[in-house]
Amino acid sequence: MEKIDIMSLDVDEIGEILVGIGEKKFRAKQIFQWLHVKRIFDFDEMTDISVQLRGRLKEIFCVNGLFVQKRLESSIDNTVKYLYRLSDGNFVETVLMEYSYGYSLCVSTQVGCKMGCRFCASAIAGFVRNLTPAEILMQVYETEKNSGVKISGLVLMGIGEPLDNYENVVKFLRLLSHKSGNNFSLRHVSLSTCGIVPKIDELADLELGLTLCVSLHSADNSSRSEIMPVNRTWDIDRLLAACRRYIEKTGRRITFEYAVIEGVNSSDRDADRLAGLLRGMNCHVNLIPVNKVKERNYRTAGNAVADFADRLSRRGINATVRRTLGSDIEAACGQLRRDAAEKQMNGGVNG
Repeated sequence: MEKIDIMSLDVDEIGEILVGIGEKKFRAKQIFQWLHVKRIFDFDEMTDISVQLRGRLKEIFCVNGLFVQKRLESSIDNTVKYLYRLSDGNFVETVLMEYSYGYSLCVSTQVGCKMGCRFCASAIAGFVRNLTPAEILMQVYETEKNSGVKISGLVLMGIGEPLDNYENVVKFLRLLSHKSGNNFSLRHVSLSTCGIVPKIDELADLELGLTLCVSLHSADNSSRSEIMPVNRTWDIDRLLAACRRYIEKTGRRITFEYAVIEGVNSSDRDADRLAGLLRGMNCHVNLIPVNKVKERNYRTAGNAVADFADRLSRRGINATVRRTLGSDIEAACGQLRRDAAEKQMNGGVNG
C-alpha cells in the first residue's frame, strides 16, 4: 500500500484514518501538533503516543521532506535563494527576503508553469506537475529550520500559477493557518495570479483575508495577449470585473503587478490607459523592473520604472516601485530550477 503524506492532511482527516484503525480520534490533534508546532517528522519521537500507535503511523503515513540542492545568499541584502529537490527528483525555488518588519518568504506552487508568460523564466522550462499542499508547506518549515529565522510574511509568487493549482493551494493555506498548528495569519499572505477569472471568484467566496496580487503588465488587450497568453481566454475587461467583485466581496485592496518593459508597456500612452482602467478602484500598483531572462530580449531602461510611477501618481493612481532584492544571486524564480533540470538530464545532478 502506498503511504499517505501526512503533511497534506488536516486534523479531521488524520482523525478519520485513526478511527478507521481502531484508535481514538483525539490522538489526531496530538499528532498534528507534533508535526506543525514542534516540527517533529519522525513518528518515533512523538513520545506521548504509544509505541504501538507509532508503529501503525509508520505503516500508513510518510513525510516527504525537501532537500536543499543549492543555497545562494546575497552579499547585498541578505536575500537567500533555495533550490529544493522534491522526493521525486524535481526542483522548486524558494526565496527568503529580509525587510525592516521581519522576514518574508516567496514559495512555489507548481513544478514549472503552463501559463506561458513571455518574460518569465518559469514558463520556459515547461510545466511538470502541481505541488501538493505538503510540498508547499514544507518550503516554509524547511526554510525556517535552515535559516533559523521566523517567517512573518508569505508570498505565493514563486514558480507556478497558484490558481492553476487551486485546491492544493487552498488546502495549504488552511493547514498553514490552522489554530491547532502553525496558526499563521492569512492577512500576512499575498497570492499572485496572472488572471484566472473563475478561480478569482472562487477565492473571493472563501473570504480568507489574504491579499490578491494580479499580474497585469499591460493596459491593452493586444499587447497583454502577446506577453501573457492567459489574456486570450480572460481579457482585461473580464479580469478587472472579477477584481472588482473580489474587492466588493472581501473588502480587501488588490495589488496590480506591472513589469515595466521597454517598447512594450512603458510609454505615456500606456500610463494613461492604465490610469483610466484603475481609477476609482481600491487598488495599488506595484511596478517592477523586468527580470533578465537569457532567452528573451525584454529589458527595463534606466529610470523607466521610477518615471512610470511618477506618471501614474500624476494621474491619481497609487503606485510604488518594488524593492529589488537578491540581484547578485538572480533571485527571480525559475532560473535555478531550469539549470538544475538541464544538468539532471545530462547526468550532472545526483538524485
